[in-house]
Amino acid sequence: MKKLSLLLALSLATVTAFAQKNDTNGPVGLRSSTDYDAGTSGSRNTGFGIKGGFNLADVYGDSKANFANSSNSKTFHAGIYGQYGFNNRLSIQPELLYSRQGFQGTSTNTPTSGTPATVNDRRLDYLQLPVLLVFNILDNVSIHAGPQVSLLTKVTEDGKERKIANEGNVYGYSYTSIDYGVSAGAEARVGPARVGARYTAGFNEIIKDQLATTGSKALTDIKNSVFQVYLGIGFTQ
Repeated sequence: MKKLSLLLALSLATVTAFAQKNDTNGPVGLRSSTDYDAGTSGSRNTGFGIKGGFNLADVYGDSKANFANSSNSKTFHAGIYGQYGFNNRLSIQPELLYSRQGFQGTSTNTPTSGTPATVNDRRLDYLQLPVLLVFNILDNVSIHAGPQVSLLTKVTEDGKERKIANEGNVYGYSYTSIDYGVSAGAEARVGPARVGARYTAGFNEIIKDQLATTGSKALTDIKNSVFQVYLGIGFTQ
């Protein structure tokens, strides 16, 4: 018991001495987002990290009304990011994300065979490249906005994978392989962790090359709409 008490006393004395020494050299701890070394970009706004989270995916556009029982899809995204600070407030942040999107809604389209094809659930897998300007409004709170471009890598309709580019357009329509749009959101930091929310609006039509058939409704004027909530871990330089 005496040995334990002595060990605790020595440990406390060591910690106290270390704290007093650091206190004479100024405050210590994690650098803030707006704390820069003179003449460098070495703040917490410069580094890289990983991130991932929840997608609430849907579509918007004039043709959305032509899909019965439409609703959003609850999916996910994940990827990496890099960040470079220009000054004590402004930085640029490119990202590379895998984002699963899509929407639910019943539509009937007549393909070349003449047999109606009904689809209820569409899943669209994208590789996304957003390039965002980040502005710190507070020490550990920032807003961000910028353009993004997406490459469609996989399409699933009611659980069945289908081709993105359809030779002969046997389905009566096809999917656009490239999407582009804008993203905007906000983020907070706690130590190395990040938590944020973002909205991304696509500007390109998801569906194209719809065949004109008697009594068919337009399906092509729909675009991606995604709300994201994410967590991330950053590594500063």
